Amino acid sequence: MPYLPPDLIAQAKQIDLLSYLQTYDPEELVSAGGGEFCTKSHDSLRISNGLWCWHSRGIGGKTALDYLIKVRGMGFMDAVEHLLGRAAIQLPVFSCPAKPPPKRTLTLPPAALDNDRALAYLQSRGIDQTVLAHCVQAGHLYESAEYNNCVFVGMDKTGTPRYAALRGTASSFKGEASGSDKRYSFSLPAQGESETLHLFESAIDALSYATIMQMHGRDYTQAHLLSLAGVFAPARNPSLRLPVSLAQYLEDYPGIGRVDLHLDNDPAGRAATQNISDLLGETLVVRNRSPPTGKDVNEYLCRRLGLLEHRDNRDVRA
Repeated sequence: MPYLPPDLIAQAKQIDLLSYLQTYDPEELVSAGGGEFCTKSHDSLRISNGLWCWHSRGIGGKTALDYLIKVRGMGFMDAVEHLLGRAAIQLPVFSCPAKPPPKRTLTLPPAALDNDRALAYLQSRGIDQTVLAHCVQAGHLYESAEYNNCVFVGMDKTGTPRYAALRGTASSFKGEASGSDKRYSFSLPAQGESETLHLFESAIDALSYATIMQMHGRDYTQAHLLSLAGVFAPARNPSLRLPVSLAQYLEDYPGIGRVDLHLDNDPAGRAATQNISDLLGETLVVRNRSPPTGKDVNEYLCRRLGLLEHRDNRDVRA
């Protein structure tokens, strides 16, 4: 078996993927905008901030060595020798260390004179008017002046708006306000101490669950409710990190000891449920509480209230 001294292996591990491609295989490197790159062979393999992730396969890493092994299929020793051989011919030009991302400045859409259309739309989705009134009063929800979208505002622990999800009331439009920071996606923090966090894919699912809790005589304000603003992985891969919004929330509320996962009944939702369970299961109590029927929590609520016909006639992801 070939032998390479540890110092040479360490040298090979220092070469990041962006530097490697820029120096040795520039034709494979494609700019994806915003300082992010992909490769010509795999457009779902993205490189940014010193890391790379092949999203379609759910694998990632930092170094060129990781890339050669996981993507190019080389053996470890072959990959090391390949890198050292290239470096002996031409030293890689290391890309500049990634600068920390600029601080995002959230631009919230101007508010409409009233919230009538947004509230009517959300009530048509089965969400209780007292839940909606609480959200409006707390600044978590309003209607935009232009297009009359629902605006779901996510705040940091100080109550400063940092994120906003937009949902059309007369169309299937979905989007985010400019400057949104997904670490602070839509949430309803517990009023007082609570060790329970309920996790959802969307703001509408979170509000739907608050409505269901009220229907069962439970106070939804005594638990944390957090939307992920979508799921973070299309397939199970325990090596992936937690969704940034979940990681930030657990940091902000260290007293949380139980996480109930109310993610969608589809492949992406089930994979995300398993990923989060694998990542948190050793430190927290994690329970799969996906809706017993229907695709998501809102569909389950609409079924219970006999509103499914309205929902089925629209693209209702939010």
